[in-house]
Amino acid sequence: MIITIIKFIICSVLIVVISKYILVGTLRKLAESLNLKAKTVGDIAGYATSVPELLTITTSSIRGLAGASIYNILSSNIINLIQYLGAIIINKNGQKLRKKAIKIDLILVIMTIIIPIILLRFNIELNLAIVPAFIILYTFFRFLNNNVHKLYLQKEDKEIELEIEKEKRWEKGNKRKIIKYCIILVITGVLLFIIGEILGNTLEKLCNIFNISEIIIGTLLGFITSLPELITFFESQKHHKKENDTMLGVVEATNNLLTSNILNLFAIQTIGILIIAIRSAFT
Repeated sequence: MIITIIKFIICSVLIVVISKYILVGTLRKLAESLNLKAKTVGDIAGYATSVPELLTITTSSIRGLAGASIYNILSSNIINLIQYLGAIIINKNGQKLRKKAIKIDLILVIMTIIIPIILLRFNIELNLAIVPAFIILYTFFRFLNNNVHKLYLQKEDKEIELEIEKEKRWEKGNKRKIIKYCIILVITGVLLFIIGEILGNTLEKLCNIFNISEIIIGTLLGFITSLPELITFFESQKHHKKENDTMLGVVEATNNLLTSNILNLFAIQTIGILIIAIRSAFT
């Protein structure tokens, strides 16, 4: 029993540490080596920081813990928003939230919290029938995000493009760095998969030993898997503050938040639904 709890704690900490010091950092360096825009870097960070959710949702779904997955997603998305607002306030960037593009992004973020609440409130079953709706909503959210930035953040985009034109994108040194970062990402992915598998086994044992409800397990996982986002929200604003362009830091952090939340709800939850459907078909 004690060993199982220790395993749970160790695996959870390892996922956060690897995400913070290896996965997120490497992806950021890769993005900067390619001279990508702040929005794109934020999107990439969003994908990176959603890896823990992907692992926990996948492993819990394989073990039939469908209830835990939706509570994991809901708690993760709520905690992500709270952490984002906290990072904005601490960095004194509240006035930047008045930008129309940022406002629309935050409305979409709030929708990623309202939708799972509705699913839970009305006991809507997460099955294959809901997958097409999730795919459509994911596409719609991405479409809105991309177009509002083109419409309302044209000035920032032009400034970034001018900066990129001044630099050589494909220098030999950059090529070597990019190859190195890609190798690190592959190795990191393998490590996270192995740790995620161990965490899944541990979760199943905890549920059986302590008769812990899926609500508690899912909420706890949501808190743990949201820690990488907290790190990137602060880091993105800190990075651009040094370059005297706090708006780009807010853009990056906001896209990190939105990308992470819509991935959690629409993409990762869909993967969980598909796994549960396949599992049910063979049991």
